[in-house]
Amino acid sequence: MIISADKKEKKIAAITMIQDIFANMGLIRELAKNDFKKKFAGSYFGILWAFVSPIVTICVYWFVFTVGMRGGGSGVNGYPYVLWMIAGLIPWFLFSEILTGGTNVLIEYTYLVKKIVFNISILPVMKIVTATVIHLFFVVLMVVIFAFTGHFPTVYMLQLPYYLIATWILSAALVLITSAIVVFFKDLTQVVTIFLQVFIWITPIMWQDTQMLATHPAAAFIIRLNPMYYIVYGYRDAMINHIWFWEKPGMTLYFWAVTVLLFLVGSSVFKRLKPHFADVI
Repeated sequence: MIISADKKEKKIAAITMIQDIFANMGLIRELAKNDFKKKFAGSYFGILWAFVSPIVTICVYWFVFTVGMRGGGSGVNGYPYVLWMIAGLIPWFLFSEILTGGTNVLIEYTYLVKKIVFNISILPVMKIVTATVIHLFFVVLMVVIFAFTGHFPTVYMLQLPYYLIATWILSAALVLITSAIVVFFKDLTQVVTIFLQVFIWITPIMWQDTQMLATHPAAAFIIRLNPMYYIVYGYRDAMINHIWFWEKPGMTLYFWAVTVLLFLVGSSVFKRLKPHFADVI
């Protein structure tokens, strides 16, 4: 089978990207540690703000959908609505934080981009590590809340690391694209912000898609093409539905096909634009 030159280049770019990540794990850890400290430097409550904002968001959504709209009072699959919502919001917080922070990482760390000897390919990964630290806290908090309400850990929770890795790779693929393009098109930062504001509502996080499946099957099908649908429901399968990811072979194959394709495209775009970053920033 003859592989085209373009496909070869994409493949090599992706392999090079992965090699750079594993070869610089120590440096990525140190950069992430400094990035975490820098993010809250100078604020009175410091690191606490990293946890306050998501907690407030959860409380607001819970109040609106259970008290204000009375839409979640009956619960979902025998679980209180707030638990069902938390299981969907926590992976979304990680995805949103990585995409927001990763998009502007090259602009934020201009002084490193202009260093000839520095491998800037690891900067988007550094943002993933920073966001994951906060995410792990909320995963532990989620498990504690579930246990406190009588829903104790099960063997199905062992697949949470799988869905975390899936989120990493999907987020990395998108950030490689956005972080490279935003250097030349600064307005992309605002586009990403608006995209996330809309995307959270077309991903069934605060609402269920079961009713839509019955009344609007075409719309439900389109929504399920969203890769974050797989991850959000993956967390719920681990915490609530008690379904293994291999029990959904069609969705699993689709998710990884889309994610790998995005990663190939992202690494290729980043590699092509990389030589021009220092001149434009």
